[in-house]
Amino acid sequence: MKSVSLPENTHPAQIWNSALQLENIPVISTSTLVPPGARAIVIAPHPGDEVVTCGGLLQLLATLGHPLQLISITDGSASHPGSNLWSAKRLSVFRPQESVEALRRLGLPMHSLKWIRGGFTDNALAEREDQLTQFIARYLRPGDVVFSTWREDGDVDHDTVGRASAKAAAMVDAQLYEIPVWAWHWPVREQGQIPWQRARKIRLDTWTVARKSHATHAYASQLDGEPAIGIAPMLPRVILERMRLPYEIVFV
Repeated sequence: MKSVSLPENTHPAQIWNSALQLENIPVISTSTLVPPGARAIVIAPHPGDEVVTCGGLLQLLATLGHPLQLISITDGSASHPGSNLWSAKRLSVFRPQESVEALRRLGLPMHSLKWIRGGFTDNALAEREDQLTQFIARYLRPGDVVFSTWREDGDVDHDTVGRASAKAAAMVDAQLYEIPVWAWHWPVREQGQIPWQRARKIRLDTWTVARKSHATHAYASQLDGEPAIGIAPMLPRVILERMRLPYEIVFV
């Protein structure tokens, strides 16, 4: 995850908790998104994005027995620049371990989950978009269903991964769905920039939401910032609150 410096002590009106359009988003079933037997690919720009974007959907797909593949583009080691506590060297080891624990908490079949780690440097993906596109395409097959961050999410790495995933999916004839992350935390006045006509809602039951929330808390390095050097939590309280919503939204 990356921070957009969301305030910890105030809760201004944001799209996720104020936009009236949210109630009217059509519901879509898991089987409509991912046909029986199809392989689902989740592309995460940073460790934690796989849970925040579609931790509920991943649980549903695993229950239905779909083959799953996770592509982690970066190891997230640049999330705390200048930190002595969370140096890039420590994070390069610690954050993948956090992801393992998070996926375990989701109840995913770790013995059969195919997990690709890209090793790209976070905060520098835009300069390597062509290389990133080729990398992603290498692991896709015709008929795959791909979930990536939205290419207009407002975070440079998220946007780059969204564009690269779209191009890679088109190259191999795979289906792409995009998932917004930070866009939900734009001020409500920006709701006109959301492509509501593309939005579909995946319903989650209480236990699925609980496991997703529990998995999010596996990212210990992202829960606390370092105010002394101006680093905000990468997973601020408002994100954790949104994780408790009984649905996830994808752009089709």
